[in-house]
Amino acid sequence: MTKPTGAPGQPPYLRIVAEIRRRIADGELAPGDRVPSTRQIAVQWGVALATATKALTTLRLEGLVEARPRTGTVVAGSAPAAPPRRHAPPAPPSEQELTLDRIVRTAVDIADAEGLSALSMRGVAARLGVAAMSPYRYVGSKDDLVLLMADAAFGDETYPADAPEGWRSCIELGARTLWTLYRRHPWLAQLGSLTRPLLVPKLLVHGEWMLSALDGHGLDPTTLFDIHVLIYSHVQGLAVHLEWEAQAEASTGQSEDQWMDSRTSVLRELVESGRFPTFAKVVGSFHDGYDLRLDALFESGLKALLDGLTPLVEGEETGSLSDG
Repeated sequence: MTKPTGAPGQPPYLRIVAEIRRRIADGELAPGDRVPSTRQIAVQWGVALATATKALTTLRLEGLVEARPRTGTVVAGSAPAAPPRRHAPPAPPSEQELTLDRIVRTAVDIADAEGLSALSMRGVAARLGVAAMSPYRYVGSKDDLVLLMADAAFGDETYPADAPEGWRSCIELGARTLWTLYRRHPWLAQLGSLTRPLLVPKLLVHGEWMLSALDGHGLDPTTLFDIHVLIYSHVQGLAVHLEWEAQAEASTGQSEDQWMDSRTSVLRELVESGRFPTFAKVVGSFHDGYDLRLDALFESGLKALLDGLTPLVEGEETGSLSDG
């Protein structure tokens, strides 16, 4: 864990600011280089996410760093060579320059880089360099903003006008497209459940693609929709772990491997207890441990699902998913 430099007694966020400022001044971080994200600061300095966010906001207001879409927070192109004097934040630009699209895209960039927990209306305003209440002129609340973010993020990928041949090829394309979006925006998988789904137009674009692929095969409406839900749950069910792991790493300061290493004694006790012989046999056969590969699980799970569904979709098997 990094110990912040700076004067003793300073608030932790100011000591973090002083350390990053020093790295920029000494040339360790050059213009365009990425600076630690909120999560990385939380892990490296052992502080709360709110403290890490405050440190980055201070650096932005000082002009030392800037946010770049799809990149994160980087050293500003004209970063000062020495610690700058404290000065007032620049005056907000004209409200005419602020648009709903800019607000939504800025919020998406924050969530992509720092997680949904780091998102706030005030933080979006600070990133845009406008007054704290300005975003409320365009969107009523954070909850409303998150729905707009989800709609925008699901719209990042579209489908070809000419669909591939065969229902299975179409389903594979749809599932992989959704997986790509969840990989790009890990927070997306946290927003809706199967029982309370997100009802945003650009998510329904993906649903329409899947349903169209399954339509026309003689399936009754309930079975058709059950298959659609089952495939979607496979994609989203794996994708939720992308953000959960990032949150766990930020809150504990441990990587996945470090966390597992810290539980070695607990695992050994379970294996040696004799109560779980099959578990002990399987775990004991791993020479270098088990590597959880979400991308590989997604692909193998998708194949298994479609292999199992093929007889039903293609009419080789009668009945529905709910039949015993």
